[in-house]
Amino acid sequence: MRHLEAWAPAALHRARHASYVHGYADADGGRAAEAAVRVFAELSDLVRGRELTMLAVGDDTTAAAARLATAQREGGVAAGLSVHTVDGGTDARLAVALAAGGAARVPLLGYLDATAAPGPPALATVAALAAGKPAEVLLVLAPGALEGLDGDPDAAVRVFGGPPGDGSRVDAYRAALRRAGFPLVAAVELVANGGPGQLLVFATASGKSLEGFKDTLWAVDEYAGVRYRDPGDPEGHLLDISLTPHPGPLRRELLGHLAEAGPATVTELRTFALTETVYRAADATRVLQALLAAGAVTRSPEHGRLGGDVVIAVADA
Repeated sequence: MRHLEAWAPAALHRARHASYVHGYADADGGRAAEAAVRVFAELSDLVRGRELTMLAVGDDTTAAAARLATAQREGGVAAGLSVHTVDGGTDARLAVALAAGGAARVPLLGYLDATAAPGPPALATVAALAAGKPAEVLLVLAPGALEGLDGDPDAAVRVFGGPPGDGSRVDAYRAALRRAGFPLVAAVELVANGGPGQLLVFATASGKSLEGFKDTLWAVDEYAGVRYRDPGDPEGHLLDISLTPHPGPLRRELLGHLAEAGPATVTELRTFALTETVYRAADATRVLQALLAAGAVTRSPEHGRLGGDVVIAVADA
């Protein structure tokens, strides 16, 4: 809900009408959807005088609807908030609900927690959310959900839009989301008690929104019992939550990227960190300074401020 708390004020400041879409709203009896309404209740001053539409979509939202009504009543939500429940399944009904709810061309956030679903949402379902302007989506997938599609070609086409190829399934999924209308896609595994990690994926067209998501990611309570794993880290190390996260995985990924792609500017490497790793652009600058001090990389020009146009290369290249 932290990202929702940041998204709603920004969306309502940008436009007089915004939409929030909560998929699989019945999976937990409606508790997560209820929490979203309570977030909006705390923002009632912003909602007043504007229109904020919430669509809760699921197989059977009867229990969720009761929770949502209670949350609205107890929270004293302003009249500008309208909450609608839609039955029939997230994949089957989400696109229709978006069209009926007037979500096209307004700020839109979709939240699809598919951890209890038979599989990840269909790519067409996620693509429907791109109708928002701007649009962003937060997806949560069960551990191994993408790898579990390898034996089912039809399911792989449904989720990836085609055969995923031989590489990383996370990379294939991120590429599919980019084709679906979300050019910036970041992913992180959430690992509790050392077990297999849920995959959290954030997709957007806005670099500013992606930066905000990363800031929220690293500002989570460090005592929440969750650690992160960067899907792109070849060693798969777990990361403790911190405002200054351990730089090891980012160091490895930056060096690997430079070795594979060749020299790159600081701006390009900051963008790589933001879009291809769990880290922020500012973390890349911090790691590059350490790599330069250690002699692991070189820079051109050799002296001066580490500006965005400075070119970085692997030292022995």
